[in-house]
Amino acid sequence: MLYERLRSALFALEPETAHVLSLRALKTLERIGCIRQSEADAACARTVMGIRFPNPVGLAAGLDKNGAYIDALGALGFGFVEVGTVTPRPQPGNPKPRVFRLPRANALINRLGFNNEGVDRLVENVQRAQWRGVLGINIGKNFSTPLEHALDDYVACLHKVYALASYVTVNISSPNTKGLRDLQGADHLEMLLAGLARERETLADRHGRRVPLALKVAPDLDERQIAAIAELTQKHRMDAIIATNTTLDRDAVSGLPHAGEAGGLSGAPLMRKSTEVTRQLARALGGALPLIGVGGILSGADAREKIAAGASLVQIYTGLIYRGPRLVGECVEALCGPASNMQPAPAAR
Repeated sequence: MLYERLRSALFALEPETAHVLSLRALKTLERIGCIRQSEADAACARTVMGIRFPNPVGLAAGLDKNGAYIDALGALGFGFVEVGTVTPRPQPGNPKPRVFRLPRANALINRLGFNNEGVDRLVENVQRAQWRGVLGINIGKNFSTPLEHALDDYVACLHKVYALASYVTVNISSPNTKGLRDLQGADHLEMLLAGLARERETLADRHGRRVPLALKVAPDLDERQIAAIAELTQKHRMDAIIATNTTLDRDAVSGLPHAGEAGGLSGAPLMRKSTEVTRQLARALGGALPLIGVGGILSGADAREKIAAGASLVQIYTGLIYRGPRLVGECVEALCGPASNMQPAPAAR
């Protein structure tokens, strides 16, 4: 109830302004001890990618691009937090306005364009954080980097974040960096994953630790693309696939204010499309790799549907904006509580 009243005030503000104010307020509340993460229920833990997650509900990348609010977000009860997307060099992203609410659809459209302060700033922020939970770091390429040199950007980020991350996500699916989704094509993907796999082995030898790599894909994939992604992620020993990023499809919001804005659509209208891609990837992989389901989760029932489609873990973002922090606990309860009919997901590498 409290968040519903607060949301009305926040939604009266421009979306990016509300975003920044919300994170700053959350950080203040965490610092003065008003929010603390409760003790995790051991029965809710999942082992995925060789990592023990205290619960299967995570925060998706994008909310905290620079890793500046890790302690505050970690206190909300997430089983894991993913920060980024971060690029080698700072970049401002696309011109404003670039975030639009579609309240009647519980949705957002954004064309932020990997706005971030660069990987060095993120590393500084992660090093200052006190939270010691499972931390994913999501990496991308700079807007100005030609596609043929994309691997260089991903490798640069991987080197910088390797020692600090529980796992690293390779983001090739944002619709807001020109040409980025072309990296999902078989030829580009083969080169990218092969290069990252080589670098990961070098880093594993250097650090004495093999950090899992996850690939984040789009919901706007056909069966041929899904089959190729499933094949290449196995071939190059990726550790998970995150399904999915935002969509360019506007069918579910046609006619609504802001529906025609360029960018990626997230929230409730993404649920069906994203979950179907998760289901198709699960069939194509046959259990060879775990999936992390994200896109359109606004209730505990949505989280259960992602797991039923083949995901081992779930992530939320837009749902947090519309439902508030109670959505985290609702999803944890739905997947782990006594009312859940679901069995814990089997351990996955």
